[in-house]
Amino acid sequence: MTAMHVAEEPLRLRAAGWALHAYTASGTVIAFLALAAAVGGDEVAALWWLLLALLIDGTDGMLARRLRVKEVIPNFDGARLDDVVDYITYCFAPVFLLWYGGYLPEGNLGTLVAVLPLLASSYQFCRTDAKTEDHFFLGFPSYWNVVAFYVIVLDVSPGVTSALLLTCVVLVFVPVKYIYPSRTATARGLNLSLAGAWLVTYAVLLLQYPDPNVLVVALSLLYVLYYAAVSVVLTLRHPTPAGGRAA
Repeated sequence: MTAMHVAEEPLRLRAAGWALHAYTASGTVIAFLALAAAVGGDEVAALWWLLLALLIDGTDGMLARRLRVKEVIPNFDGARLDDVVDYITYCFAPVFLLWYGGYLPEGNLGTLVAVLPLLASSYQFCRTDAKTEDHFFLGFPSYWNVVAFYVIVLDVSPGVTSALLLTCVVLVFVPVKYIYPSRTATARGLNLSLAGAWLVTYAVLLLQYPDPNVLVVALSLLYVLYYAAVSVVLTLRHPTPAGGRAA
C-alpha cells in the first residue's frame, strides 16, 4: 500500500465517523418533526417519526463500533450525543405527545404525571452505572416512547396511562438489569431477532390504526412480556452490585 493510500484511509474513516455522528444527531430533527406532528393533531405521524428514531438508535451504535469512531474522532463524545438524542426521542417527545394529546388527566394532575418521567429520566441518563459492564440497562431504560405508542394505539384511559407512567418512574430506581438487545451477550441473536419483529408489529399497528388487529397486538405485547421476564430472570441469575459492575 502506497503512502498516499495510507493517508487516505484515515480521511475516509474520519469522514465516515462524522457522517455517523450526523446520522445520530438527526434524531433531534426527527423529534422536532414528531412534536410538530403532535401539535398539528397527527399523532400517528408523530409515532411514525418516533419509529424512525428507534431505527436510527438501534443501528448507530453498531455502526460506530464497526467504524471505530471513538478511535478515529477522539475529541468528540459520541456517547454524550447519543444520550442527548435518546433523552429527547425516548422521553421528552413521547411524554409531550401524551400530555398534549389528552392522554393524561386534565389540569395540574396531568402536568405532574408528565413531569415525573422527565425528572426520573434526567436522573437515569446521568447515572454512571446506567449501563452495566456486562451490557445491560440498570433500572427502567426510559422506554417512554414504547409506553406512548401503546397508549395511543390501544386508546388507553388517562387513569391507566397515569398508573403505567408512575410505575415506570418507580422502576427507574429499582436495580433490575434490562436487556440491551444489540449488546447483551446472553441470547443476543434471539433478542435482536425478536426486537426486529417487534418493530414490524409497531409499523403494522400504525397502519391498522385506529382498528388494530387483536393478533398483532397480542404478538407485540408478547415481546414486551418476554423482554421484562427475561430481564428479571437474568438479574436474579447475575445481580449487579452498586457501581454497575457485573457480578
